[in-house]
Amino acid sequence: MLKMLKNLPLPKNIAWRSVWVRGTSVVIIFVLAFALVFTPTFEAEARRSGGRIGGGSFQAPSRNYSSPSGGSYRSGGTYGGGGFGFPFIIPFFGFGGGFGGIFGILIMIAIANVVINAIRNGGGGNGEGGGALTSNDPQVGIAQIQVGLLASAKELKKELDELALSADTGTANGRSLVLQEATLALLRHPEYWVYGSSQSDKVRLSAAEAAFNQLALTERSKFADETLSNFNNQLRQAGRAPAIGGDEPGSVPDGAGEYILVTIIAAAQGNVNLPAVNDSIQLKQSLQTLGGISSDRLLAIEVLWTPQAEGDTLSSNDIISEYPDLRLV
Repeated sequence: MLKMLKNLPLPKNIAWRSVWVRGTSVVIIFVLAFALVFTPTFEAEARRSGGRIGGGSFQAPSRNYSSPSGGSYRSGGTYGGGGFGFPFIIPFFGFGGGFGGIFGILIMIAIANVVINAIRNGGGGNGEGGGALTSNDPQVGIAQIQVGLLASAKELKKELDELALSADTGTANGRSLVLQEATLALLRHPEYWVYGSSQSDKVRLSAAEAAFNQLALTERSKFADETLSNFNNQLRQAGRAPAIGGDEPGSVPDGAGEYILVTIIAAAQGNVNLPAVNDSIQLKQSLQTLGGISSDRLLAIEVLWTPQAEGDTLSSNDIISEYPDLRLV
């Protein structure tokens, strides 16, 4: 159509020629816009599938000590009858002599209350010393590791698929097992490692769930479909036709420039410090650190991988555009 418009003769009249040129430009722009909107592209066909295993709960850990119920403050930091209190303070200052009387007793009671309240609420005064606020809102470490492997790592993909089908993600011990098995599966296949990255941070418990969900949603949004999911013991599995240009069903492409991307996100009580990943040694250290989190510290876990459905591919262009933080290892 553009060639036909180009070959049409221009009007001899200057005014009509200007109108003709403007009209032709509008037609060309319309044709190009139509082509961009309605012409299918290869990216639209390359809908990537993903797998997901995870679950957890961001509840404050239980405390074994009882709340104060009045009485005196003991030197060990708990409250109860007796101990270091008013009966000790008042005789120490020698009430009953010339300085005695109700006025002196009230002054000493006021001073004692100030000291006790300072001990209760101060907690050391540095924000990390374990006062009432920090004990109710403890520190939580959130960490993420991503590993890009060659698509020929079929054993790894099979292990993750089987883990998703059998894992108990509804209990703390089951989620801890998921974390250990996922990191172990990656550690067993270093020969397929191509890319890696890690990040870790610490937040208060009150903000931990939002931070964790933000990381997980960012990675899940890169999937067109979650074709296998086991989250909090809710198992979902959906079939997918092979992507256009993929291999025969039941096979994982071995072509150069095709990858499997695994993401592990964990939240745990306390600090989770991961080294920056610039080589395979640091990637190994990060995986070992993350996998070593105990079940009593682990709050939540997400294991994500793509592609999951047979025949889907993850190209080097996908790695560059969707996972810019990855580094060659």
